[in-house]
Amino acid sequence: MNAELLTAAEFVKRLEALQSDDERDNYGRYFKMGKGEYGEGDVFMGVRMGQVFDLAKEFIEMSIAEIEKLLEGEIHEIRAGGCSIMDKQARAKKTPVSHKKELYDLYLRRHDRVNNWDLVDLAAPFVVGGYLADKPRDVLYELARSANMWERRTAITATFYFIRKGEADDTFRIAEMLLDDEEDLVHKAVGGGVRWAGAKNLNRLLEFLEKHATRMPRTMLRYSIEHLSKDQKDYYLGLKKAANQ
Repeated sequence: MNAELLTAAEFVKRLEALQSDDERDNYGRYFKMGKGEYGEGDVFMGVRMGQVFDLAKEFIEMSIAEIEKLLEGEIHEIRAGGCSIMDKQARAKKTPVSHKKELYDLYLRRHDRVNNWDLVDLAAPFVVGGYLADKPRDVLYELARSANMWERRTAITATFYFIRKGEADDTFRIAEMLLDDEEDLVHKAVGGGVRWAGAKNLNRLLEFLEKHATRMPRTMLRYSIEHLSKDQKDYYLGLKKAANQ
């Protein structure tokens, strides 16, 4: 695409052409807008995420400054577009390390705009986790202690990149930090991470569950044991039930 068209304004213009009232209504039901933590107060245009991601491919060479303009958008799909472009740039082999650092810095600096579960899941693994793969990971432990639930979700979700590379230590350590978290959307991310790490190292998962099953929130536990045998699931759920009696 012509560099002059790689702007946030052009992206939004193209996005608006894909708008659907039916799709907007679907988002209202899926995200339960105004009824809970799933996007309460968020605003949706009504564009399917597949279309948002396809459009992001066309804008993959967008500058950091223009991506930040997308993140500043009040419409959810606009911010999702920004996160998708960041993810695609971070994944690209031709992207220099210097630019990956810019993406990483932008994500953390504007985490106030990465403010829903799907936005975190879109960008955190490759933008944050990918950048930190060969670097100290202290920032993830700082995020895990944040008062902001989305930053805590980033802490665990960023480790999904490490799991891809066969590393599970940070996933289990951060999961331990988040055992007492009060947010369901953090419970789900932790459970998903522990489950995936366990697929790479079953013994580590079973050790984690033996130690923490009784303390884990029920949703976190159920996500963690999803791929275990029925007998194993019954065993860990039984531990949880007995501890609560």
